Amino acid sequence: MVVAIGFEGSANKLGIGIVRNGEVLSNCRRTYITPPGEGFLPRETAQHHRANVLSVLQEALEAAKLRPEDIDVVCYTKGPGMGAPLVSVAVVARTVARLWNKPIVGVNHCIGHIEMGRVITNSDNPTVLYVSGGNTQVIAYARHRYRIFGETIDIAVGNCLDRFARVIHLSNDPSPGYNIEQLAKKGKKYLPLPYVVKGMDVSFSGILSYIEERAPKLIESGEYTAEDLCFSLQETVFAMLVETTERAMAHCGSQEVLLVGGVGCNERLQKMMGDMCHERGAKIYATDERFCIDNGAMIAHAGALLYTTAGPTPWEQTTCTQRFRTDEVEVTWRND
Repeated sequence: MVVAIGFEGSANKLGIGIVRNGEVLSNCRRTYITPPGEGFLPRETAQHHRANVLSVLQEALEAAKLRPEDIDVVCYTKGPGMGAPLVSVAVVARTVARLWNKPIVGVNHCIGHIEMGRVITNSDNPTVLYVSGGNTQVIAYARHRYRIFGETIDIAVGNCLDRFARVIHLSNDPSPGYNIEQLAKKGKKYLPLPYVVKGMDVSFSGILSYIEERAPKLIESGEYTAEDLCFSLQETVFAMLVETTERAMAHCGSQEVLLVGGVGCNERLQKMMGDMCHERGAKIYATDERFCIDNGAMIAHAGALLYTTAGPTPWEQTTCTQRFRTDEVEVTWRND
């Protein structure tokens, strides 16, 4: 029985969670929220994490009803992510590991999402659509690696939605993507947008530029409402993701889809993916915002899997990297 604590801080979510053999004992989080029309910058995000990390750590221990001596391993997000926030949280994780005299494990952020999704949903061997503010990948497991079948060639789908939210001055509370989703539910008129699928890869920067340029005039003229534009953007980018996911399923002979990452909470994406799965006789799995949005529990769970099968990360390798691909990690805990 391994009790792991996980530190996550790769973007604007600071999370610390404690997991025991796949059971989530605590999962505490603070989100750095900027004013409407503004994104979050690395320096200010790191300052937010530094200001809150000790109180979140105390909260996580109290919620789990554990003391430092009850923890077996300290896990932290090694990457990918924003440099300054990653390092600010990793420094705390390294310090805690030294102070508590515990082994430490560096975790790939994407692997954390996948393994948390698998344990929460009890999915077996799904095709994974990983969609967030910084990542967009279609993934399938084979031969001890999570293989990337397709990905964005420029910006992530969550980044595309977030940046459009700034154009129409939506609030960042609780998140710009969530607020776009709520507006899109009221949209009725579809604006044709570029549809950019290149083999198994997708591209969102051109779509964003197209709608960014036209949005102010279309709204001002009354031809389209902000709700219509949110609806149009969602329908287009989600259709692209469903197409590439279905193609990966066909290639792998898969009958399961798992949605992970912050955008995976979107009810419209879940519905579109669910319709595709229903037509194929497949199953769709997704989690709620507790686990699909960046959190510490997912880092603790993935770190515990890695620790029990491959041991701790050597101290000299407990660094951070902004570019840490999903398929770089040897999946030592799966034998299927």
